Amino acid sequence: MAFDIAVKRIYEAPAKADGRRVLVDRVWPRGVARKDAALTLWLKDIAPSDELRKWFGHEPGRWAEFQRRYRAELDANGDVVAQLRGRLREGKVTLLYGARDEAHNNAVALAGYLREM
Repeated sequence: MAFDIAVKRIYEAPAKADGRRVLVDRVWPRGVARKDAALTLWLKDIAPSDELRKWFGHEPGRWAEFQRRYRAELDANGDVVAQLRGRLREGKVTLLYGARDEAHNNAVALAGYLREM
């Protein structure tokens, strides 16, 4: 089953085309009011561990290793992955993140992981 997954910065305006909006960061993004986020779910526990997030530091040179380590964390976190997969079975899900780097962030890595399942 192919999932309909999109990835978007939480600072972009919500749109009907987003489907279910799921924030996948452990920390709430600065400057975003909860009422404006239009979230379906904030899934903190699917975010990378604090240790991994700090190690990565959004350094593109660490991207491949970050993805490998994050996938290992996801493999060990089956319950929360199953929760997100349940949302994906309901229809389109947009994974929201706060990082500035649109190519190297946990939401992009998570979307890749889910698409390969």
